[in-house]
Amino acid sequence: MFYKTIDFSKYSSIKIGQPTQVLMIEEGDTIPADRYLIGGANNLLVSPIPPPLMMLSKDFATITQKENMLTIGAAMPTGRIVSYAKKHDIAGFEFCAKLPGTLGGMLAMNAGVKEYEIFNILHSVKINGEWVLAQDIEHGYRFAKLGGIATHARFLIHHGFNQKLLDDLLNLRSNQPHEPSAGSAFKNPEGDYAGRLIEAVGLKGTRKGQMQWSNVHANFLVNLGGGTFEDAKSLMDLAKSEVLKMFDIELIEEIKIL
Repeated sequence: MFYKTIDFSKYSSIKIGQPTQVLMIEEGDTIPADRYLIGGANNLLVSPIPPPLMMLSKDFATITQKENMLTIGAAMPTGRIVSYAKKHDIAGFEFCAKLPGTLGGMLAMNAGVKEYEIFNILHSVKINGEWVLAQDIEHGYRFAKLGGIATHARFLIHHGFNQKLLDDLLNLRSNQPHEPSAGSAFKNPEGDYAGRLIEAVGLKGTRKGQMQWSNVHANFLVNLGGGTFEDAKSLMDLAKSEVLKMFDIELIEEIKIL
């Protein structure tokens, strides 16, 4: 293992944070139990005092194919997974084209688009060195209880990469803002949409400092340039309290606050 300084104001998708020492885990290392594992930092909001952090090194950015099984390392970027699937005519990974970050981040939150999510195609996950079947891992909408550090995942290979599905999904998400954000701020409550609720309480477009609830999609917290953790957090707290007050619905963060 070795330390790497990562500047979260550049590395994270929401462009908030500061240079922070992150422990890089290499193949064969014993993974510490007292550090928070991060991936591509696409759904992270890093505070001025984050917990000790670690990250899987490029040793875990691998794809291997053996008979009908694909084994992918958790540090593998989603874009490279889609490219591999396309090149080898493998079905099921098309939706990953819309999800930035790494496989590990997708596993940790059962990431998905519409009805497509990673656990639908997952065979098993290597957690703390042991292979665990996907069906034995508690999971649901945007959550998975991995119960440890996932380093690799396996998928049964089905042929027939679907370019039309990929194009349809890419077009589907064009209603998202272009400014830096951490993706959806809150999970959609059962039978409703977080964006609708935030808009209904009149917060769409609301700004604090350089942070704003997007005018394009109210569930996206966007950084207009130089936004701070404090401003982002206060807008999220405001949305939670207003929605609770008006609808008696408690919004749950999809963004991870460190």
